[in-house]
Amino acid sequence: MIEVTGLTKRFGRTLAVDDLSFTVAPGRITGFLGPNGAGKTTTMRVLLGLDAPTAGRATVHGLPYRELSRPLTRVGALLDATAVQGGRTAEQHLWWLARSNGLPRSRIGGLLGLVGLDHAGGRRIGGFSLGMKQRLGLAAALLGDPEVLVLDEPGNGLDPEGIRWLRGLLKSLAAEGRTVLVSSHLMSEMAVTADQLIVLAGGRLRADAALGELVRPGRSLEEAFMDVIGRSAS
Repeated sequence: MIEVTGLTKRFGRTLAVDDLSFTVAPGRITGFLGPNGAGKTTTMRVLLGLDAPTAGRATVHGLPYRELSRPLTRVGALLDATAVQGGRTAEQHLWWLARSNGLPRSRIGGLLGLVGLDHAGGRRIGGFSLGMKQRLGLAAALLGDPEVLVLDEPGNGLDPEGIRWLRGLLKSLAAEGRTVLVSSHLMSEMAVTADQLIVLAGGRLRADAALGELVRPGRSLEEAFMDVIGRSAS
């Protein structure tokens, strides 16, 4: 489970996240929505120990990320698929991550197959398309078989077949009882993927509801989202 309580993050005079509280429960896909600059990525970075909170807490299994033992086995994350060393092969990249958390090399081949990169394990990452890097990032997130997944725009660069594949993967992970938090600007995809929606604007929580509660019959998620954002601006 993910718990964010009274989270505030400032960068100098800029208030990026403002007294934010929410819970992400296991067994469902929680969509993390908001316009650019809403505070979604900052919240994820604090959750993953990459930025320190100004106030409040963001925890996984009741602990800050930095206090987790062998964190890859507890939390799988994908924030920036391009933040990889291009000179390494896909297999080398995953093996380096596995060694850092005491994971067996035997995990690598199966994961490359799961994400559709079994043919590219020996290729250097610098020659990968963005979609291939996204798939590799998902393999890295799943490397430790974690109970919690934190994914920032995992569909970027994927073609329609890839988007459909990602949807099925996320649904299967949630069906296994994992906690899945997914940030995305693809409203049409979130409408058929997410079970719960958390909406931010201006660093504050604007909505936290089941998909069916936020989207009324005859309306799209995009329309509901724009209504929420519009109310926050008024």
